[in-house]
Amino acid sequence: MLTSFGVAGLSTAQDRDLDVDEISHSANVKPLANIPRQGPLAEATHSDLAFYRDYAIQGTYAGFTIYDIKNPRKPEIVSQFACNGGQGDPTVSEDGKLLFVSVDTPQSDPSCTSTNSNAANADAWEGIRIFDISDKRHPTYVKSVRTDCGSHTHTYVPAGRDTAYLYISSYGPSPTFPHCQPPHDSISIVKVPLHDPDSASVVATPVLFPDGGAGATAGCHDITVFPAKDLAAGACMGEGALIDISDPTKPYVISSATDDNFAFWHSATFTNDGNRVVFTDELGGGGAPTCNEEIGPNRGADAIYDIKGKGDDRRLVFRSYFKIPRMQQQTENCVAHNGSLIPARHRDMMVQAWYQGGVSVIDFTDPDHPKEIGYFERGPLSKETLQIGGSWSAYWYNGYIYSSDITKGLDVLRLTGAPNSADRVHLDFMNPQTQYVYKP
Repeated sequence: MLTSFGVAGLSTAQDRDLDVDEISHSANVKPLANIPRQGPLAEATHSDLAFYRDYAIQGTYAGFTIYDIKNPRKPEIVSQFACNGGQGDPTVSEDGKLLFVSVDTPQSDPSCTSTNSNAANADAWEGIRIFDISDKRHPTYVKSVRTDCGSHTHTYVPAGRDTAYLYISSYGPSPTFPHCQPPHDSISIVKVPLHDPDSASVVATPVLFPDGGAGATAGCHDITVFPAKDLAAGACMGEGALIDISDPTKPYVISSATDDNFAFWHSATFTNDGNRVVFTDELGGGGAPTCNEEIGPNRGADAIYDIKGKGDDRRLVFRSYFKIPRMQQQTENCVAHNGSLIPARHRDMMVQAWYQGGVSVIDFTDPDHPKEIGYFERGPLSKETLQIGGSWSAYWYNGYIYSSDITKGLDVLRLTGAPNSADRVHLDFMNPQTQYVYKP
């Protein structure tokens, strides 16, 4: 069954009618390639993505894969590196030589042959692993850095040619966890001398919420930095925060917002001028079916905020919600997840993952009336039982959309009819949570 969406050239298939693994997409989104899970990572949960020139790096709960994407229609695996420890979110240094990987599952030790442990074990390790990927075919393990409560995600913060900082987001404290004690209203900051990564270490653990923050805040899930304005947007479970990062080792919260419709502030994306930010709500933690009539359009959704004021007087002003209009089946986990801006001149557009809701292309130029203008998705993994899968991350990189699918591997999509200005932007590297100003 197809129903009109009200946007020229776009129809929306109700996913409840799709068969297992059946592909559906709008006329303006073309699937170009898929590389399935394989090799030593064939059974691993696939997670986030980072990019350097003609390479894409895909993290997993058991290591990472480096792809050659010089020809996006025919991506090729360059290497795979097995290294146990979820969830495997990657970032890459600006020269493409170093790879940083988050580990948020306690391990028996920091090595790549570690086994899963538990946070109550004082000898367990979790945090950041550093790899040398100068030779993309033969990555090597360099260093590990333990961080409080592990590293659920991390953000690459540039600081000149010789230094970078990693903002470590983590949560889930407990009195029974030796390395994750409550209260945990802080982040860990790892300093990385880029020419001497062996000396990387934690240099600060700033408390972002001295008063404890909102009721559900106990750390942050994800932080997106906007270096041009020395600004960051923190998705900190119970609230969304604007953070001053003018001194990268001493970030502080300028202001924050709460929302009764948000269950779990998950991630953030700035507009290209840094005057607006889109926060996501990962209702159900990514493991529940929330794209349905019962949950409705304002929960498990995006929230669009204007950033008003200057300096420490900046504040977040709510404009509207966005949620995909395609109702999903009850056996599909579906909720707002990771995305990135599409660098279109004079328009605010982004691409975003929704787990088994697929990949959505969103135009929020009118922040009070955002709309889906394209999509790609598969039918459920099962019609009988809820199985976790779908697009974890979907990012625009050099004219193409790359989607990391939890169980299906890597998808490459092409948005036809995209603004020419977006196609003209070519980057040498991209860590999606480090947002530079595009010049389309």
